[in-house]
Amino acid sequence: MTGSLTFLGTATVLVRYGGFTLLTDPNFLHRGQRAYLGKGLVAKRLTEPAMRVEDLPPLDAVVLSHLHGDHFDRVARAGLPKDTLILTTRSAARRLRLWGFPNAVALGTWQRHQLRSSAGDVLTVTATPGRHARGPAQALLPEVMGSVLEFAPVADEAMQVYVTGDTLVVDDLREIPRRYPALDLGLWHLGGTRVPGVLGLGMLVTMDARQGADLLELVHPARTVPIHYDDYRVFRSPLADFLSEAERRGLSGVRPVQRGQTLPLPLA
Repeated sequence: MTGSLTFLGTATVLVRYGGFTLLTDPNFLHRGQRAYLGKGLVAKRLTEPAMRVEDLPPLDAVVLSHLHGDHFDRVARAGLPKDTLILTTRSAARRLRLWGFPNAVALGTWQRHQLRSSAGDVLTVTATPGRHARGPAQALLPEVMGSVLEFAPVADEAMQVYVTGDTLVVDDLREIPRRYPALDLGLWHLGGTRVPGVLGLGMLVTMDARQGADLLELVHPARTVPIHYDDYRVFRSPLADFLSEAERRGLSGVRPVQRGQTLPLPLA
């Protein structure tokens, strides 16, 4: 096995590949604890994380799509080493530095940050477009980014991973397959998250089954792992709906992963 991907819950994934160890969107709250989403909104966690923050291996970086309590929680804030490199949005980086994380690096859309190991392995993290809401509601939610992780190891094959972040399907995402036409792996943030809105229906702020399939038609990695779909009460679109929608449209390469499960990389 060259590398591995371990799904810890929500959007938290531990990726080991090409001499690097990365963590995405650290969420280590326990079942029954509440994540704070801002503007007075809270969400109760329904599941247990598959790992404790104190059990993490040494990390080369954290890739943080945005600063919401279900993506960077108070447990991560207290438990992660303060010198951790955190690649994130401009607004999140400012807040994290105030919280005592001096190595929080801000990435604007299409900006890159490169890491090199002592063995000569290279990892490039590029921020991609993302939008957490539409219209005026964007002002109520934090700035969000997706990311492409480009591993260029000395001893193993190169690999590109696209992490959607908490985005809806918007026109800006069309640029991703133009720049990255041969993605190896996608990590899809789903859940159909809804926050209070008019008519009691709530406002959609993450991809549901239909939007997840729409994005899969637009950006088509060789393999896609769905995440971020059942950990909080605000998630309204179950994984089964996405799998059914992808099958109905004939979209191949979807690989579900259980919380706590480790998959080999690259995915066959």
